[in-house]
Amino acid sequence: MRGALYLPPFGELADPRLLADLAARAELAGFDGVFLWDHVVRPLRPTLPVCDPWIALAAMAVATERIVLGTRVTPLSRRRPQVVARQAVALDQLSGGRFVLGVGLGGDNGGELGRLGETTAPRARAGMLDEGLDLLERLWSGDVVHHEGDHYRVDGLRFLPTPSRAEGIPVWVAAQSTRGAPLRRAARFQGLCPEGSPEDLAEMLSVIAEHRGDLRGFEVAVGGPPGTDPEPYSEAGATWWLHQFPEVTARAEVEEVVAAGPGGPGPT
Repeated sequence: MRGALYLPPFGELADPRLLADLAARAELAGFDGVFLWDHVVRPLRPTLPVCDPWIALAAMAVATERIVLGTRVTPLSRRRPQVVARQAVALDQLSGGRFVLGVGLGGDNGGELGRLGETTAPRARAGMLDEGLDLLERLWSGDVVHHEGDHYRVDGLRFLPTPSRAEGIPVWVAAQSTRGAPLRRAARFQGLCPEGSPEDLAEMLSVIAEHRGDLRGFEVAVGGPPGTDPEPYSEAGATWWLHQFPEVTARAEVEEVVAAGPGGPGPT
């Protein structure tokens, strides 16, 4: 199982230069990836600084050579698919094909969506997510796109350049339960960002395997606090263990985990 950091770009970490430095240190320490939360504001903590994760990922891409970089996860309904398509390809180029796009519904925690005029109804956001994912794939193809959907429109445009990898940019989809729709969505793409117990994960992957036929090449990125034993998740099918930090995290806390290496200090 590969090891990564899962960082909140808030508070002391709300500085793209600092995040780039931490990513470079993580790479030297043997970590395989660094992923960022994707939020615009934290309404329940109104004085908490927030860094744009996409700008930070660009700085991290330039500061590193090997590790995988990505969002976990981007609420696609909050961002225009055509802008995400452009940003993702730029990050793919900057990183030499190391960018992963994690996507999900997101939530209106503290009014994070509603207080900015975003769509808050889960069913509507799910429709925007599915349509946005379809549109991303078509825009990344480099073909002329004609699209008239419930939420988005593209009138005969072609997006170039295409992703640097022939197989495209990997998309990992979030799921918080064994409900059908999120798992069907994840099965269409290259990975899963699950929330739940190892038993939940095993059930999720059983459903996904039924949709896909098998799980060959399918990535499963599980997050947990530093010190958590990842082995039960590995046995359930996880391929990535993300050392997950809380919303308010000091630089020193991350540096301590980096110094311990991907294996960490062991379960608490």
